Amino acid sequence: MDREARTVRTAAATAAAARRRRRPALVAGRVAFGLASLLVLTGTGVASTMLTSLVDGLSTSDALNANGPRSTGQDQNILLIGLDSRKDQDGNQLPKEILDQLHAGDGTEGGYNTNTLILMHIPGDGGKVSAVSIPRDDYVPVAGIPGYTHAKIKEAYGLAKFYAEQQFAKQGITDRAELEHQGREAGRKKTLETVRNFLDVPIDRFAEINLAGFYDLATALGGVEVCLNHPVKDSYSGADFPAGHQTLNGSQALSFVRQRHGLDNGDLDRTHRQQAFIASAAHKLRSAGTFTDLGKLQDLIDTAKKDVVISAGWDILSFAQQAQNLTGGNLEFTTLPIAGYEKVNGQDVNKVDTEQVRAAVRTAFGIATPPPSTPQVKASATIDVRNTTGKTGLAAAVTQALTPYGFRAGERTSAAPAASAVAYGAGAQSDAAAAASLLGGLPVAADSHLPRGHVRITLGTGFALPATLGPHGADTPPGVHASASMSAGPTSVNEPPPAAGPQGGTVDGSGIPCVN
Repeated sequence: MDREARTVRTAAATAAAARRRRRPALVAGRVAFGLASLLVLTGTGVASTMLTSLVDGLSTSDALNANGPRSTGQDQNILLIGLDSRKDQDGNQLPKEILDQLHAGDGTEGGYNTNTLILMHIPGDGGKVSAVSIPRDDYVPVAGIPGYTHAKIKEAYGLAKFYAEQQFAKQGITDRAELEHQGREAGRKKTLETVRNFLDVPIDRFAEINLAGFYDLATALGGVEVCLNHPVKDSYSGADFPAGHQTLNGSQALSFVRQRHGLDNGDLDRTHRQQAFIASAAHKLRSAGTFTDLGKLQDLIDTAKKDVVISAGWDILSFAQQAQNLTGGNLEFTTLPIAGYEKVNGQDVNKVDTEQVRAAVRTAFGIATPPPSTPQVKASATIDVRNTTGKTGLAAAVTQALTPYGFRAGERTSAAPAASAVAYGAGAQSDAAAAASLLGGLPVAADSHLPRGHVRITLGTGFALPATLGPHGADTPPGVHASASMSAGPTSVNEPPPAAGPQGGTVDGSGIPCVN
């Protein structure tokens, strides 16, 4: 280990030694290496005595408890959480030596946003492990936070932490470390609840890691190889890399996964970086003899003990037998789709179609789509569909999706760009309202120029057919659903939102995905 790495690890160890050991709280941080931490726990060839030692020293959290549904059978869903926080578990700023290495400013930035959320599905039958990345700016419902009905999904943790600390302070708790612990537990609970409600799937376990932990884990791995399609230079994250394959040390690795400025698709490209880095870390673990090198393994175990927190009651020894595919190369990523962008209270947010997102999760995890309920709409109007999106086949898909509800197929035409809307002629007002509702709540207005009994549906820029219309989104034309796997080749979409999967597959059989 070089002198720079020893200096930073020594500073981190000093900070860790000052932490309270009575309650197992943790600064949650960059989650890409939260997965690497799980790889540490579950890697092929780890002796049971080493795992036992690891389990004995891991920090745990009661945030999950028995709340909410759990997966049936042997399947498990594991949420990997990361906060862009520059503080230790007692609320103190990380040492300057660490902040400098992490290009993390002076410690006042970041707050307690969960800037990365990844939900992994590990099937009990030993099949493919699937992971979905949740874009951090998705604007979703949040419950139980004063003054909020919706927020960016990344904000649920910090908002819940803030209000919980206020309540505990009113109860007479003044110890800074205790308030920090209670606040973080509240933040974790709210994050778990928000993700579970948004995706409509159980969460069985969770894991966190902080910024310093990311550095430590990357260093313990001895660097990780990545591949860039283009050279990048970004003063915000410290990313300064040429194009092509290269091996990054701990500080560089953090810059690589933190960069969003200067990338065409901003945060979504950063998500691709994180996915690529996880794939590369898994490749490194299974190809570098990490689990047969006791020195490397001990470094990983020491890092996990210092920087990782897991949900209480997690039987790691049993889990290790189930999750061999984490390091076996059979791991596939999907970035959940967004429906577009908008501003809310001056903030840029991602619009989401909740049913489309849930359908994407079910597809990624191999969960059967519930059979559609008997349609309650008994329409008789003729629908004329005007497609202004430029997406071939979308008008036909909408017509096909609505005919089971009694609508009759009318004309299908293309037109210049316009806003999505529904118009109706005489006698078709109720059918127009039903069509607008089925299509996601489009605006409705009368049009005296339309024939009696006709409804005109205009499909505007950004329109996407709701996943509720048709099993598995089968009526969605090619290019509308934005998702791709790590193992797939380039995927393009004809949507205003950028493609959600990583750009490109492996290069020269190396197992290292190339990204922007």
